[in-house]
Amino acid sequence: MKTPKRSDFAEIDVWVFDLDNTLYPATTNLFAQIDVRMKTFISKALNLTLDEAFTLQKGYYHKYGTSLRGLTLHHGIDADAFLDYVHDIDHSVLNADPRLDALLAALPGRKLIYTNGSAYHAESTVKRLGVAHHFADIFDIRAGSYIPKPDPATYAAMIAKHAVTPTKAVMFEDSHKNLAPAAALGMKTVYVRHGGDLVREGEDLSHCHYVTDDLLGWLEEVTRT
Repeated sequence: MKTPKRSDFAEIDVWVFDLDNTLYPATTNLFAQIDVRMKTFISKALNLTLDEAFTLQKGYYHKYGTSLRGLTLHHGIDADAFLDYVHDIDHSVLNADPRLDALLAALPGRKLIYTNGSAYHAESTVKRLGVAHHFADIFDIRAGSYIPKPDPATYAAMIAKHAVTPTKAVMFEDSHKNLAPAAALGMKTVYVRHGGDLVREGEDLSHCHYVTDDLLGWLEEVTRT
């Protein structure tokens, strides 16, 4: 596992963070609440059993990057109704993270959130973590015209909106697939690994320039004087 050095990031002026299971640990199970609400919404909207809804939900997620993309393309589901329902969760399971707060403060340049979720969910999450003041903006699924990562079109839209120079940016993600388009654009990439992201044996991860199981420990290495 490649160890990051502060000098490797001297030219970086934009730090792009995914939200769920990246800025907070997957062990908090916050996203598990969303998962349940997605299954429930699909079951009601399409008159499916919960098991059938779950199978459809995961199938679309793996095919398109989000379950929502498949639901809008194949079933005409109202995207805003879906997002409002699935992100109506209890964010109080998250606590303020002073360590993350200090590390984000030590990173030079702009910080952005780039998420396949909604801005409401991202705002609620970073407020609970006590780090909302560090982020210049949130590029959410609506800002990307409901086109999710890893579709290259949404990366282009994010870069254009925020005037990001890819070779001066680094992206953090818990999905290795979502880092491939970023690397292709010239961004440095950090794969924040956890057990929920399926990596097949022998799968090429060369687009993941850094791999870590501990985002905060990784950031401490980069900000070390």
